[in-house]
Amino acid sequence: MAAGGDGAGERPYELVVFGASGFTGQFVVEEVARAASSGELRGALRWAVAGRSREKLQAVVQRAAESLGKAALGAEVGVLLCDVGDAASLAAMARQTRLVLNCVGPYRFFGEPVVEACVENGASCIDISGEPQFLEGMYLKYNKKAAEKGVYIIGSCGFDSIPADMGVLYTRDKLKGTLTAVESFLKVKSGPEGTCVHDGTWKSAVYGLADQDNLRKLRKKIGYAPVPVVGAKLKRRGLVFFNQEFKEYCIPFMGSDASVVKRSQRYLHTELQETPVQYGAYVNIGGLGSVIKLMFAGILFLLLVKFSFGRKLLVKYPEFFSAGHFTKDGPTQKQMDGTSFTMTFFGEGYSEGQDPQNGKPNVKICTEVKGPEPGYVATPIAMVQAAVSLLEDTACLPKQGGVYSPGAAFSKTKLIDRLNKRGVEFSVISKPEV
Repeated sequence: MAAGGDGAGERPYELVVFGASGFTGQFVVEEVARAASSGELRGALRWAVAGRSREKLQAVVQRAAESLGKAALGAEVGVLLCDVGDAASLAAMARQTRLVLNCVGPYRFFGEPVVEACVENGASCIDISGEPQFLEGMYLKYNKKAAEKGVYIIGSCGFDSIPADMGVLYTRDKLKGTLTAVESFLKVKSGPEGTCVHDGTWKSAVYGLADQDNLRKLRKKIGYAPVPVVGAKLKRRGLVFFNQEFKEYCIPFMGSDASVVKRSQRYLHTELQETPVQYGAYVNIGGLGSVIKLMFAGILFLLLVKFSFGRKLLVKYPEFFSAGHFTKDGPTQKQMDGTSFTMTFFGEGYSEGQDPQNGKPNVKICTEVKGPEPGYVATPIAMVQAAVSLLEDTACLPKQGGVYSPGAAFSKTKLIDRLNKRGVEFSVISKPEV
């Protein structure tokens, strides 16, 4: 196993889960423990958990052991005391490992010190941020330094945005010809217990939407090269529209998927000369009643998010303002067991021998990524399998380190195969048809 820059070979751990006792971190620890005991890795995984409280960290490791039916995970799991507010402790953690899995959000407040410590001390870093401003800000500040150090900083390796980013690449690879445009439609199904999300995600959304102007300024500063449009231009859909395929109303997906896919496509085009794919991300919301409810909630949210006192209210009472969808306690085990997601991709392009610069697209394909509950089951699976790919598929990673999106970092690795084995399944629904 190899991933990490200067002197990474002599480090005591290959992987450290930082924020291991947090709400999402505890599930990531379980997933690492599962991967370590699966027998699928090339050697024994040396790993550790990191956070502020030794007692809480030990309790999380014990729970992970119990979830695997073991009495204990043994001495192979280290415990590191580390605080995001203490730069020296972050540096000490980064020096001991090849890779940090950072579970401490919201990343706009707590993410940069971890990235800085990893880059300065030659460790790679993976996070599950769905915050474009953080992700792209880290690219602006640390891409060059990460390249010099030979480390990989890869954001959005959870439900935001591995299913979307890798799903577009999977669709491209399954089309015989040139894929030029894809739209994805997300559907989350819940059981009788309903579903909800921990309020950490809600906070990220509140501060992210409040800061849209700064995101525009940041992109101007980065000075991205425009991604050329190949083939017929993909039309942007309205704020609400009825989808005939699903017989449901849909809205644009508010997460980071569209911006992450665009970064991957820009990288693959500029660095590997691959044809860029246009992308639109949407979510199915159901019937007319759901549309009306969502419109009222959305208007209230957008009004409050503009003002400091409004943001304080939103953050203090997530359950009230989200109609129970976001809570401070997060979902119960029963809710998680009853929830699943499906992301359906409709792609179009040009058959082999057809010039994408001339005429209309003449081939279509439909693919799907489906999996368990997105936030705390699929996200840890995605994050940990991204980590395994980083450690085991070293020869297939980009030639130099840097700050990457998942599609840019993992397009040549076995990540999709690994996800399929763990229940985040990629499949072709309808074969390419001319």
